[in-house]
Amino acid sequence: MKIRLFVALITLFPVSNSLRAQDIFSGYEHLFTPPLHYVAYYVQDTPQIDGRISESAWALVPWSAEFVDIEGESKPLPRYSTRFKLLWDSSYLYLAALMEEPHISATLTQHDQIVYNDNDFEVFIDPDNDNYNYFEIEVNALNTLFDLFLSKPYRDGGPISIEWDVEGIQSAVYIDGTLNDPTDTDRKWIVEMAIPVKALQKDKIVSQIIPGSFWRINFSRVQWEAEVGDGVYKKKINPSTGRPYPEHNWVWSPQGVVNMHYPERWGYLWFASFPTQRKEFVLPPAEELKSYLWLIYYKQKEFYQTNRSYAEYLSLIEMPSQIVTKDNGRCELTMVGKGRGFEAGIVCDEKTEYWQIDQHGKLLKMQ
Repeated sequence: MKIRLFVALITLFPVSNSLRAQDIFSGYEHLFTPPLHYVAYYVQDTPQIDGRISESAWALVPWSAEFVDIEGESKPLPRYSTRFKLLWDSSYLYLAALMEEPHISATLTQHDQIVYNDNDFEVFIDPDNDNYNYFEIEVNALNTLFDLFLSKPYRDGGPISIEWDVEGIQSAVYIDGTLNDPTDTDRKWIVEMAIPVKALQKDKIVSQIIPGSFWRINFSRVQWEAEVGDGVYKKKINPSTGRPYPEHNWVWSPQGVVNMHYPERWGYLWFASFPTQRKEFVLPPAEELKSYLWLIYYKQKEFYQTNRSYAEYLSLIEMPSQIVTKDNGRCELTMVGKGRGFEAGIVCDEKTEYWQIDQHGKLLKMQ
């Protein structure tokens, strides 16, 4: 049963420094490291999708930051370099991803096979930043695609739609070396894609990219431990379990947890006009407000695991009712919880925006 949350827009009282973010986020810092951002520029001369990324359009835009472990700085850096570039026009989002790799291998050849059972490169896109209705595209060194749609994350009961396809996608893989040949040392493989904007629609419509707007996006590289047996690459077996060692997950923007399906942890893709008109990306103030709601969400999930019921009051999950933002804004937190549901909201002294989250991780901007 949906719980209605009524918020009185009252004058906020002064808040002590003890309620600032660094205190209430204690113990959850790994889930609140600042997401990275990438500025993608409009391109007039569209690149040819051949995997070679030799066009001048690619040369004019910067590489992303190097990928790191999915959990962030607490884990060792990846053995091999991974980075990407992005461009866009009215019809496509263009991607170039370069992966250093001395032993390039792939076995899966059929569309929508579980490509991450090979080494692969993965793209995650949430065009409207609501954590729901997002898209995943995976590709291996054979250019085999696995694409799917999720109406909501797995943790919130989201089913996957493997039958969804990125209609009209163009993709190519260039291999600097030899595929599936353990007798030599390879150098890198490059993935190039043109992702149709109109294909990113299911239960919602992304009609076009607007300069100055942003999407949530992240990228992951799955890398398995391998060895050579009978002249071919094989996954390395852990002798204590008799099974392959777990894969490495190297990502652009650290998730803080071994799970790509935390869309609120993805980076920001900002769409700009031309490289000659570069501007700094400025995070919308609402993104900071949402972080307090996500903290409530995480704490409520832990409370539910222990008590089989959501907390009724903020104090039960050690959350204050008033907080001070980084810019010294005063904000009011409210929450109603009962049994199997809760709703929490935040409104600040300007009262221009009110955001709400529930037990399903659904973020809403309330009018």
